[in-house]
Amino acid sequence: MEATFRWTLVTATAPVAWGTTYFVTQQFLPPGYPLYGAAIRALPAGLLLLLLSGRLPHGSWWWKSLVLGTLNMSAFFALIYLAAQLLPTSVASTIMAMSPVVMMLLAWSVLAERPRIAHLAGAGVGIAGVCLMLFTGTAAVDALGVLASVAAMVMSSFGYVLAKRWATGAGTLSSTSWQLIAGGLVLLPFAAALEGPPPALEGPALLGFGYVTVVATALAFAAWFSGLRHLPAAAVGLVGLLNPVTGVLLGTTIAAEALTARQLCGLALVGLGILLGQPAATRLAALLRDRKRPSRPQEGAAGSQPTWTRGRRAVSCSAWRNTSRVSGGMSPPPKTR
Repeated sequence: MEATFRWTLVTATAPVAWGTTYFVTQQFLPPGYPLYGAAIRALPAGLLLLLLSGRLPHGSWWWKSLVLGTLNMSAFFALIYLAAQLLPTSVASTIMAMSPVVMMLLAWSVLAERPRIAHLAGAGVGIAGVCLMLFTGTAAVDALGVLASVAAMVMSSFGYVLAKRWATGAGTLSSTSWQLIAGGLVLLPFAAALEGPPPALEGPALLGFGYVTVVATALAFAAWFSGLRHLPAAAVGLVGLLNPVTGVLLGTTIAAEALTARQLCGLALVGLGILLGQPAATRLAALLRDRKRPSRPQEGAAGSQPTWTRGRRAVSCSAWRNTSRVSGGMSPPPKTR
């Protein structure tokens, strides 16, 4: 149980780091370059992890890296940027909060990981918390933005499940670095064709890209894929709900605003949903159920006496012998029905 809890904490660093990228992107990174921004974010992070792992792709990992890099990095980054341009943050975050359910269904079909009732309950409670925390119902909804957000959610969920299925044969750092490099290389020609020359980066932008590259990409994706190797996909998907929670907490902290009662209730529901879906919580609930069940003595066990039942009353062998001595040894043993 302690090992599972540690891997949950490791996995949680990813959505927390991703939740800070909204603020860093808006405050420090140059606007109008989503494809270059994604490529500059992915390529250096992949090269850094490749330097740490020291392993190049081999065999089928050449094409697997391309597939995973497209699903998890290049297409995902581009679609998320498009959704952020067309949808309010509350609507986009609410749509992305559905990803735990999508991951559960995909893991069931691809990995044969059948979701438990606790996972489904945790997803429902967590999504309700995100809606309560962010969604007001008054924002305009763009159909193309909704389509882009849904596509990003489904593609990344499928990519994460595939990464878990293909986890054998390569270490976490190695496979993560290959995905990031492949995703960055896929983005570069589209960025050059659609956005022209790359943006000029000054001091704040360099610091912003440094943080996004090292913390929110290299460290975050390595932690995320490590969690997928050691935890059920459903549990990892629920941990991802910390992403909007981090965004809300960071936004209110920077704006020096107090959380409203509605936001506090939403945060509590998200936390409860995450806890419900974790393996440690499931094992603890099963342990408590087992302790509440009355234990039944087994016949022939050491130190136990065989019993005869008469109606609803159980009479042990020693008790019958004592009764027999009092009555002169003439009373028969009770009959069993």
